[in-house]
Amino acid sequence: MPDARPPSESTPNSDPELTKTGTTTVAVTADDAVVVMADRRASAGGRFVTSKDTQKVERVHPTAAVALSGAVGSLQDYTRRLRSRADQYEIRRGDPPSVAAFATFAGNLLRNGPYRMVRPILGGVDGDGPQVYDLDGGGAVMDAPYAAKGSGTQFALGVLEREFRPGLSVEAATDAAARAVESAIERDTASGNGVTVAEITAEEVAIDAYDDPAELYADPATAAGGDAADRDADDGEEVA
Repeated sequence: MPDARPPSESTPNSDPELTKTGTTTVAVTADDAVVVMADRRASAGGRFVTSKDTQKVERVHPTAAVALSGAVGSLQDYTRRLRSRADQYEIRRGDPPSVAAFATFAGNLLRNGPYRMVRPILGGVDGDGPQVYDLDGGGAVMDAPYAAKGSGTQFALGVLEREFRPGLSVEAATDAAARAVESAIERDTASGNGVTVAEITAEEVAIDAYDDPAELYADPATAAGGDAADRDADDGEEVA
């Protein structure tokens, strides 16, 4: 039946007091790895900061991780369900599911479960190489070389469009992701307070936190948004 409540009444998906991550999340494929990154700020209704140390990147599979934006309670439950699925599959089959199969399950869980406020990016590595999957609330699963989500998406994607090219090293992919998240932090008030980064290989998921995205730059002397000319010059291109 249609919801009979008046539009002005609060619902779980519209409650302005819900603690939300606001968020900028990104994932970038490298030559033999995937880098997944997110800022660490959570806010209440986008009005004030409720946490400066929210971990929005989680390992959910032996060689895969998700970056999450949305309502914190839903994110936590969704992450638990993903981990449980990977564990059950490995116990029954002896090996973890492929990243593609796991992405399909993650999309189905979004479509069929109470997770309309969850916006994940899944990154993983298996025998088919590094993979990034952009998922939406309707359960769509889209394979892409890189992806961004959250309130800072438009700023992060602008940087990734400029920085990404096939066959990046892990260092270059990390640099691109860090610049993308920092660009969003500079303009999006719901993103901030450093980053959490996962480096995913065929062997493991290594997760670390940093107070400043610039700590992850391949060249720490450069600043996001102000170094394009320097990089072009280094590549031997004439800069007008």
